[in-house]
Amino acid sequence: MNVKAIWLSILAVILSFIGGFFVANALNKNELETLKVENNRLKTNATNSTTVQSETSLSDEEIRQKITEADQNPDNLPVQKTFGKALYQYGAMKRDAKILVESARILNRAYQKNPADKDVALTLGHAYFDIGYYQKDNENLGKAREIYQKLLTDSPKDADIRNDLGITYYLQTPPDFEKAIAEMKKVLETNPKHEKSLLFLVQIYIKQQKTQEAESYLAKLKQINPNTPSLSEIQNQMAQTENAN
Repeated sequence: MNVKAIWLSILAVILSFIGGFFVANALNKNELETLKVENNRLKTNATNSTTVQSETSLSDEEIRQKITEADQNPDNLPVQKTFGKALYQYGAMKRDAKILVESARILNRAYQKNPADKDVALTLGHAYFDIGYYQKDNENLGKAREIYQKLLTDSPKDADIRNDLGITYYLQTPPDFEKAIAEMKKVLETNPKHEKSLLFLVQIYIKQQKTQEAESYLAKLKQINPNTPSLSEIQNQMAQTENAN
């Protein structure tokens, strides 16, 4: 496949590829290395992700050309929305903060024109989240948080968005563990089997050295899915914490 022939076709192909490797919802992120837990903002298929990234690689010149075209048509809502989303997915796949910044800027134009578009709002929130994570930037985490909170006003039981909201508190500097815990417990009130909220609660309690609480949520997680990714890593962390005490 010639990925450098026609840009709009490329973007469509990228999105179709990404559908198999990135789940487009509130936790569509790569596994957060520092958390050792699955975060589906950039969730990749370990076997094929290298091949896909190679096939969808684009030059800086090509990316800049399309960004310029979007900038030259700021009032064209379909262009801002479609290209902004595609650019976000590409930047997320490449883990490229610079591309993510551009995607957020373009998506924000679409969002300002139609704040009710949940798809645009959610993608913009994810872009801010990823920028905040990669750049260790509280400001962008705050922007993501603001969007997630607005989305939760209309969909208060959306477990994935609320979990993402909780993670923004976890990732900020310094972290606000109590607010993160509060949001994740709200998730579990409506969805007791939400694995990622359980994972993050275990992680938070480990960091707080609250072994009893961590073991309690870890037991629930094992009961729901004994094959949960990162489970062995978390168990090792638990053992290290217990030995340290």
